[in-house]
Amino acid sequence: MDDCEPCPSHGECHKGKLDCARGYRKLGRSCVEDGDINETARKLSEWVENHLCESNAQLLCYGMGTAWVPAEEIWNDLDGHPLMKNFGWDTAIFIYTKQKAIEATGKIMQNRTEVSGMKELKCPDSVAEHFKPYTCRIRLWIFKHVLLVVPVSLLLVASAMLIWKVRCRWHLSTRVEELYHQVCDILEDNALTSKNSNGETEPWVVAARLRDHLLLPKERKDRVLWKKVEELVQEDSRIDRYPKLVKGESKVVWEWQVEGSLSSSRSMKKGEQGKLKSSHGRHLNFDQPSPESRRDLQASLQ
Repeated sequence: MDDCEPCPSHGECHKGKLDCARGYRKLGRSCVEDGDINETARKLSEWVENHLCESNAQLLCYGMGTAWVPAEEIWNDLDGHPLMKNFGWDTAIFIYTKQKAIEATGKIMQNRTEVSGMKELKCPDSVAEHFKPYTCRIRLWIFKHVLLVVPVSLLLVASAMLIWKVRCRWHLSTRVEELYHQVCDILEDNALTSKNSNGETEPWVVAARLRDHLLLPKERKDRVLWKKVEELVQEDSRIDRYPKLVKGESKVVWEWQVEGSLSSSRSMKKGEQGKLKSSHGRHLNFDQPSPESRRDLQASLQ
């Protein structure tokens, strides 16, 4: 008949009616792909690919799991996927969507057929590398470059220890010098005060009490710190060190020698160190102490 039109592709004509094949829907006089089915099949295919790649990644990292997965197992896993609920169970569209998803997966994944005829899929190792956890990647990288990692790690540890020791020595040296200058200022002030007070105050200071006065509580546990200060004091000819009986106990006392040209050295130290401030937050200034502060300091140190 002249008015007959050919049946469109993916369509079936029966008694003048157009029926579209599975996966296609009728649009006017044509059959077009069903967008919902295609989108669902694409998402299912991505889900299968992730599952296969994660399984292979576990095998590559920890030797657990399997790389090759039977297609039948994947087919059964898709039955419980939430996306399949949109098409209803055991329907033609349901089966068609699963077939389309597995076909799409087979184009990307590796395929093989067992002797029994069972088809299996595997995620390529190059793709599975991107699914490895970061802890696994780091561990494998260390194993691969162990000959480089071990020497570098030892070098870094040794460098860190060396820097720490140098910093500790520098801090110790700085603190010792600071304490030494403070000791000199206190002893010189005490000696001048005793000379001007006509014997009302003692010219000497108990070394142990001077130590406890200058050191912070946490510094008193460091025996090396004060020992270094004592070594500097011992080398200073301006300071006498001798034992003395104080309140019935033998104590080592330090005394500044007032004799000599003290005025020049005193003015120089006042200009340079008169306002010495400890890095630990303690501020000592002996430029012009009041008579009350002199008596209090003398009483606490003797």
